[in-house]
Amino acid sequence: MRPVPKRRASPPQIDIQTQSPLWEAQPLATQTVRAAITAAASALSTAGGEVSIVLTDDSAIRLLNRDWRGIDSPTNVLSFPTSGNKPSEEARLLGDIVIAYETLERECENEACIFLHHLAHLAVHGFLHLAGYDHQTDSQAEEMEGLESKIMKHLNMPDPYLSRDLGDA
Repeated sequence: MRPVPKRRASPPQIDIQTQSPLWEAQPLATQTVRAAITAAASALSTAGGEVSIVLTDDSAIRLLNRDWRGIDSPTNVLSFPTSGNKPSEEARLLGDIVIAYETLERECENEACIFLHHLAHLAVHGFLHLAGYDHQTDSQAEEMEGLESKIMKHLNMPDPYLSRDLGDA
């Protein structure tokens, strides 16, 4: 008797909106984000759903950070998971991820990393937050960073934590 082939979980629907002209300087940004989210969903065996990505600037993300987190400064990525979705809902909204161009660019300059690699990492990081992962405690951070490293390797991109750790040596 032949084994029944496993059905691959369908990837989430990915809606990417570019809300800042700064992103025009990175024509592969949406392709990179889409690949990163697809890889993260595959690593978690996330079936279906929908995720919305907003590529914006520091000004817009600063307002979101202030209004939702009480921190009046820009940040690199924010995640807004939806709650109350039933796992059986076929087209459930997983949440929104917002990424700021200037902060990402500054971090690349400061950390000597490639823009699209860092963008992929932020997209993966944001997606893991939508999936319920966090980094408030050391054990949570270790688990989340381990997943991020695994997903980045799957994308043939450098481990962002290995690069950071080597830079601190």
